[in-house]
Amino acid sequence: MARASREQADKNREAIEQASSRLFRERGLNGVSVAELMAGAGLTHGGFYGHFASKDALAAQACKRAFEEATGRWERRLGRAAGDQQAMLANLVEPYLTRAHCDNPGEGCAAASLASDVAREPADKPVRLAYLEGFKALVGDMEATVASDSAETRHKEALIRMAMLVGAVTLARAVEGDTISDTILNAVRERLLGPSSG
Repeated sequence: MARASREQADKNREAIEQASSRLFRERGLNGVSVAELMAGAGLTHGGFYGHFASKDALAAQACKRAFEEATGRWERRLGRAAGDQQAMLANLVEPYLTRAHCDNPGEGCAAASLASDVAREPADKPVRLAYLEGFKALVGDMEATVASDSAETRHKEALIRMAMLVGAVTLARAVEGDTISDTILNAVRERLLGPSSG
């Protein structure tokens, strides 16, 4: 009986993390209540504190999970390019700078979806560290796309590319409904991949 209860508790926690990761990216860290997070997982509000000490603890775990999903996607895309750095870059940039990514923040990159919310959180909140670690992992993946023998050059260029991607999606979402939204995505894609892309 205890084993079945433990398995159910693990399934419930997994459902909470999955729903929260999506909902926080869709609506922001402060745009969704604990009751809504639990409902998103198909559970009642009362069971929340059996799984997490606080909403802050859940936010950090949901952020970590979102970045792990993104890192997994990026590593698969990098692997498909078999070491060709331009193809590796295209495999990251093309799906990132799309209308589909902009229109579906709950399934998209946490770096763009959560940046402004995390920036408003106090420095001691656990979500800040989760975001930082996740962002650094994506930067590390981006470094693989930079053709240079210098680790410092690869790191700096990866930061520039990440800033362009995250900034483009963040701005394109903010001005959605105007043609400038797609123009931002296209301009950054062209800057990163060249005029023949997209």
